[in-house]
Amino acid sequence: MAGGIGSRFWPMSTPEYPKQFVDVMGCGKTMIQMTVERFAPICPMKNFWIVTSASYVPIVRKQLPEIPAENILAEPCARNTAPCIAYACWKIKAKHPSANIVVTPSDALVIDADEFRRIIRGALDFTSKGKRIVTVGIKPTRPETGYGYIAAKEALPESEICEVESFREKPDLATAKKYLADGHYLWTAGIFVWNVDTIVESLRSFTPGLAEKMDRMSKAFYTRFESETVEDIFPTCEKISIDYAVMEKADYIYTWPGDFGWSDVGTWGSLWTLLAHDENGNAVVGENVHLYDCKGCIVHAPDAKSVVLEGIEDSIVVERDGRVLVCRLSEEQRIKDFIK
Repeated sequence: MAGGIGSRFWPMSTPEYPKQFVDVMGCGKTMIQMTVERFAPICPMKNFWIVTSASYVPIVRKQLPEIPAENILAEPCARNTAPCIAYACWKIKAKHPSANIVVTPSDALVIDADEFRRIIRGALDFTSKGKRIVTVGIKPTRPETGYGYIAAKEALPESEICEVESFREKPDLATAKKYLADGHYLWTAGIFVWNVDTIVESLRSFTPGLAEKMDRMSKAFYTRFESETVEDIFPTCEKISIDYAVMEKADYIYTWPGDFGWSDVGTWGSLWTLLAHDENGNAVVGENVHLYDCKGCIVHAPDAKSVVLEGIEDSIVVERDGRVLVCRLSEEQRIKDFIK
């Protein structure tokens, strides 16, 4: 899934060129390129499918030329994750009727890719053997209030996989501390594993209106009428997340607790924790950045000719394409308001 606009990372991420297509980490690869690279040992390029906004299709093709053009699905408009996932799964099923599928965001970071792939392979095997859905859970390292949580039951016999008891909305700090101390709560990562028959049957059962629209769309798949049909029907789909559509209703949901250095890189503060720091706690992306008496800052200016900062503390400094942001880290939640 690669349709988000990443508004919290302005001006590095803009609606025209959002976070998933940017070299956020300063490593020479964009987030979506890193995601594809992570899955490449598991899945051949011909079996990668990307759902993105129609306006981002040229960017995807440029950054991932090895993925077949017909596997890049263009959403005419954003309708949340359930229609996005349904579109891809109906399209895949038309050509691969028994496919096993992993759904993942395109803009998360994983440090231990080998451990991540071990869990994904195990989840693919588990879900291929019956009507089961696995959502990868992340073992929490702090009382985080910015993520939803999974309440997990005890692990199945001789397995790391747990049944899901319930899903919990983003908590307040006191509740997050209780979740951390309990030991049976995991962060949601938006990574789902299922067989295509399982998800199609689930959507038919829980969201019949959405399934009916997908059935109508699918009649035009792989024909010259596909684009026109999708543009006509997809915008009429209900805006609904896959969590509300399926995950919170089905009784065959499982989770695999993971500990592989995951981050959704959702804030400048979280990015600061992931980057290397100098002796004063500054994290810098960009070769032409010069700091003097600065402390605890994150500076992201990989294409700037020159950035010189003096006496700045605990702040965000970003430059991209002539746009500049200087903001205290403590006020970063207001960035979306600043750019309205």
